[in-house]
Amino acid sequence: MALAFATAVSFKQVQPVSAPRANPRVVLTARRPQRTAAARRVTMTITSSAKLIDGKAIAETIRQELKAEVDELKAKHGGKTPGLAVVLVGERKDSQTYVRNKKKACEEVGIASFGTDLPETASEDEVLKVVAAYNADPAVHGILVQLPLPKHINEQKVLDAISIEKDVDGFHPLNIGALAMRGRDPLFVPCTPKGCLELLKRSGVQLAGKKAAVVGRSNIVGMPAALLLQREDATVTVIHSRTPDAQKICAEADIIIAACGRAEMVGGDWVKPGAAVIDVGINAVDDPSAKRGYRLVGDVDFAAASERASHITPVPGGVGPMTIAMLLRNCVDGATRTFAAQA
Repeated sequence: MALAFATAVSFKQVQPVSAPRANPRVVLTARRPQRTAAARRVTMTITSSAKLIDGKAIAETIRQELKAEVDELKAKHGGKTPGLAVVLVGERKDSQTYVRNKKKACEEVGIASFGTDLPETASEDEVLKVVAAYNADPAVHGILVQLPLPKHINEQKVLDAISIEKDVDGFHPLNIGALAMRGRDPLFVPCTPKGCLELLKRSGVQLAGKKAAVVGRSNIVGMPAALLLQREDATVTVIHSRTPDAQKICAEADIIIAACGRAEMVGGDWVKPGAAVIDVGINAVDDPSAKRGYRLVGDVDFAAASERASHITPVPGGVGPMTIAMLLRNCVDGATRTFAAQA
């Protein structure tokens, strides 16, 4: 999801957190001046005016809501339980961690968890056979194939093979197509952008009639986030590698969703006073003072943006927890539709 933005700004070259190296290379173009204690006190006072959007707390609230819904579904439909199947190919440590977190989240809300682990050498046909089996399994209401897949496997072909009724990641072309069309509703919406909108709504941020800037146009976040904002009657500009005056456009926006994969690209001067800022990015940058040798930052300069924004998400602890919460939400929605059709 990294983009090379053609704007008059300087970047830090970083390694994504999904695959941190022992010594990721970071190029710093400038150092921040040392501030006096008085200046730091002033900054803290100003920063406190921005409301921190606590993704962990909101995600926990959603999980409790989902647990109640799952209990109600079981009582209403003779003990039937929503089921989520996760397909993991290979032994990437980060992917294994993500899968464990998803299974744990399922247990917390009462969703049945299914899983198939395949070796790195598994063929595309083997993966497709697993997907087909879950498509046919009535106990499974959502299928998630953990990305990335090994290079010899066509990711899009595998994602397209997932039944649209079980596409809880929301990546199927028919779901994305329905999202883009007025008067049509997708069965599922991609989890991360859906989580971004949920954070804004639950924080009381008005969307209708507002200007929104989405920094990044990936199929996973940027593009569906822009479509979701349009559905809420926001006027949306998508900023990408060919966008001139990116800073100027952002500085006029009431809402910013940053998903460009560049550490702290969105500076304080990109943020209109009173704007709401959702930071999707997560990047690892060198920090010798940190125990791990690096620290995590978003695509937004949090300290600078906090001095101007009305609402802002932290990294980590902002969008990340919402992605899994929305995955659970999609799975429960899929099961609800299935149970209703069978009644």
